[in-house]
Amino acid sequence: MAVLNMRNREIECKIVYYGPGRCGKTTNLEYAYKTYKKQITGDMVSINTEGDRTLFFDFLPMGLGKIKGCDVRVQLYTVPGQIKYSSTRKLVLKGVDGLVFVADSLEVRREKNMLSLKDLQMNLKEYGISVFKIPLVMQYNKRDLEGEGMPIMSIEQMDRDLNRQLKAPSFAASAVNGDGVGKTLSECLKLTLLSLQRQFQWAK
Repeated sequence: MAVLNMRNREIECKIVYYGPGRCGKTTNLEYAYKTYKKQITGDMVSINTEGDRTLFFDFLPMGLGKIKGCDVRVQLYTVPGQIKYSSTRKLVLKGVDGLVFVADSLEVRREKNMLSLKDLQMNLKEYGISVFKIPLVMQYNKRDLEGEGMPIMSIEQMDRDLNRQLKAPSFAASAVNGDGVGKTLSECLKLTLLSLQRQFQWAK
């Protein structure tokens, strides 16, 4: 839930990158951190662990202009993808305003993608949030691996698996190269800001 500070005339919101382990969540934020330096107002904090690069979260505040005269600040987080960090994933989701679900395009990760999306739905439900109502963008990452001869799923297959009911905006991406990273983030920011405008339409 976004926080409105009338004294400072500031709205602070939270976007979380969710997905299975090693799907490219941290790589997305690293690329954004390097690319959008002018918009970044703080440092990115990354905690690496064996087997999963992000134990808790990456923190990336970004200034986005104003809504109803209030400055908007966005905090970007990632969750750890591995099953053993389920409690941390749920904790990071607390207060979420927008989501990017990063799916791995490799065929061998198909089941992990679907399990991670189900995990997201369950965790949101525990906070009383519907995955169908929160601002959500899908990213199909690692599309560059097709050129390296590795078997990857088609966009159509991934849409059927993950987005048939959600009908969320989706983007093909290669977070390593930066392809699709900006488009994914921009769309999620746009949807989140529209949601915030409705939420704070009474702010003066």
